[in-house]
Amino acid sequence: MAEDISNNNELTVKIRLDFKGQAKPKRFFFGGKPVDKVAEEIREQQIALFRNVPVQGVTIEDIEVNTEVYTVWDEFNDNEVAFAPIILTLIAGNIADLLPFIIREEFRKIEVIEPGQQYFAKFDVERLLFKIHEEFRNYTSRLEKKYNTK
Repeated sequence: MAEDISNNNELTVKIRLDFKGQAKPKRFFFGGKPVDKVAEEIREQQIALFRNVPVQGVTIEDIEVNTEVYTVWDEFNDNEVAFAPIILTLIAGNIADLLPFIIREEFRKIEVIEPGQQYFAKFDVERLLFKIHEEFRNYTSRLEKKYNTK
């Protein structure tokens, strides 16, 4: 018997997002911020948004910030980049409600806590795939606007 994802088959998941911080150029005699501080600031801004801006179909149960900021060398840009991770524990009404989190550039990992097993009817799979297409199209449109205005 297939369960419909549009019913109240809530999913509990943990999603890891790593927020990227890049060095800001120095202005005159005043130095820019270190990349780890930039990443921490971006993480704090995003946490404030998650706490204060509701997402339809999703309840944020917990935000873990105990993961340390880490740095890596970006060979493409030839500079150091820092990442500040958070782990969101979310309760979603259905799997499609998680797409705005999964489509993000910062997305790194997802762990499904509950349910242990989920079944989809044909219609639900079609609707999910269409929703993925919509989210991806919106994401690419935002990227085009972002990079075409610079």
